[in-house]
Amino acid sequence: MAAGYSGGLELTWTNKDKALLSTGDGKYDYTFVDRADYRVSEVRLLHEAERVEALAPNSRPDGLPEPTTDNLLITGDAMHALDVLNKVPEYAERYLGKVKLVYIDPPFNTGQAFTHYDDNIEHSIWLTMLRDRLRQIKPLLSDDGSVWVHLDDAEVHRCRSVLDEELGSENFVAEVVWQKATSPRNDTTGFSISHDSLLVYRKTDRWAPNRMKRLASSNTSRYRSRDGDPVPWRDGDATAGKASTNHPMVYAIQHPNATNLSKELLLFSGGSRGAGSWWCR
Repeated sequence: MAAGYSGGLELTWTNKDKALLSTGDGKYDYTFVDRADYRVSEVRLLHEAERVEALAPNSRPDGLPEPTTDNLLITGDAMHALDVLNKVPEYAERYLGKVKLVYIDPPFNTGQAFTHYDDNIEHSIWLTMLRDRLRQIKPLLSDDGSVWVHLDDAEVHRCRSVLDEELGSENFVAEVVWQKATSPRNDTTGFSISHDSLLVYRKTDRWAPNRMKRLASSNTSRYRSRDGDPVPWRDGDATAGKASTNHPMVYAIQHPNATNLSKELLLFSGGSRGAGSWWCR
């Protein structure tokens, strides 16, 4: 770091030091107020409307954990709901520092008008709303927990800056691309966008992906035993960058038609010799 300079990259916006106060009922209508304003700092209690008991289906795959009976579905403003989970002892004891994964689907801010909300929020409001939700979510996460934010390309770049600031750029895990369309739109006036993004951030370096067990049915549906081969297999892309210079990616195999049984083929992918090249030795 250059002498005389400190700090990191920061995204700034109008009224960043303020808090948002909802002025509408179920709408994205907000006004900026001081963060100490009692109207944004008070905790609103939850009212239990209904309790539902769900039975586990008999067709559940083996190896999955049994369903729990303490799930909670909250309807209302996320700001008030997250405040309750953080500050009301009954819920804080159950959720504070214990949540493994948070998925949020903020407004994409595409400029469109939908039936229940207007997806065209002024940027300073959108950024403040996102920042404040992340600050409420972070204490709820366990040390091995993660946050997944679903957006498209309208706001994903600004969202990542806020996530870096609130959760730490060192805790960025990945930007997962979800292909939401398999064919181009014929009515587009520019590029036909076929994907959304999921920004994944961990709380600490204790996070690790929780991989699903491979089921036997997955193997039989993807792999086949051809020509009487003893081990099932499937075709795949044999190309990989710099494989010709990366020793672990060079494989010696026996040519089935070689007259000299000691003759081997060296098969590699990519590199200056071209994809899927081989030579004898």
